[in-house]
Amino acid sequence: MATIRKRGLKWQVQVRRNVTRPLSKSFIVKDDAIRWARQKEHAVDRGEFTTKPPVLSISLADLLNRYETEITPTKRSFNSEKAHIRQIRRHPIALMAVTNITSQDIAKLRDDRLKTVAGPTVRKELNILAHLFKVASQEWGFQINASACQLVVKPSNGRSRDRRLMEGEYTKIFSQLMRCKNHLVRAMFCFSIATGMRRGETLSLKWSHIDWEARTARLDMTKNGDKRIVPLSPSALQVLQETRFKAGGAGVTEESVFPISANAFRLAWERAKKRAGVDGLRFHDLRHEAISRFFELGLSVPEVALISGHKDVRMLFRYTHLKPENVALKLDRIGK
Repeated sequence: MATIRKRGLKWQVQVRRNVTRPLSKSFIVKDDAIRWARQKEHAVDRGEFTTKPPVLSISLADLLNRYETEITPTKRSFNSEKAHIRQIRRHPIALMAVTNITSQDIAKLRDDRLKTVAGPTVRKELNILAHLFKVASQEWGFQINASACQLVVKPSNGRSRDRRLMEGEYTKIFSQLMRCKNHLVRAMFCFSIATGMRRGETLSLKWSHIDWEARTARLDMTKNGDKRIVPLSPSALQVLQETRFKAGGAGVTEESVFPISANAFRLAWERAKKRAGVDGLRFHDLRHEAISRFFELGLSVPEVALISGHKDVRMLFRYTHLKPENVALKLDRIGK
């Protein structure tokens, strides 16, 4: 049976049959829509359309596999997303037919995952599921309840982290990184504190991106997708000069400034922290440290935003954790 309805200035017609996927098209003139619908209905009856809809009993695991193959690689966070997908696959919900999954099933997944991981992690996994259901319904032609995920209350993102380097931690970590066989780990540690760059941004940095005369670094790929020019402080330039010297001077053969894989860096960083006896510090916390130091140096909000790449000032303040004692010293100098 064909369905014809007015959508804006056009007439939309849809033909549904059990033996084929829904056929749809839009027309300016209603008579053209009626004529097309009759033609398609006759064609279906004659057996010209025999493509059956996707198997209704397909499991969530199968859909996750397709999503990981077709959708995940298009995202810049594909590595972390693959890890989240692996966790969803390990849950019993992955064995269920997608047509049978309800919001109650997804809520059960949420509650089970909250027993082992934090709310922000579960929130990311639910967002992946919601996008999967949307793509499967709108683009892949599966007749599933795409709103099931939307009905589930997601865990909060929790409080923003306020972890900064405590007294003595910089020296402890630096001394352990001096023992590291790969000098690039120590260089990245110092460079991140000096620039506030994210780990991925630092790893993507190339020598061709460094403007020694202007004392800037160009980032072609950032979290928000925009390019960014980062001004380099004397300490950041010193790290780059030392790294270039160890790589062979001006005639360096490596295109990357820090030619080390993300996983190799992570493992070396975790080992150094453990030897240093520093707990609860993530590498991303160094970005918090850097941004907070920029403010403590007296830089304005627009200046810090230029360095960090934040477009929303509210997000910038989430990464800012000033030390009251440093502000007190600044007030003391003003008072004099």
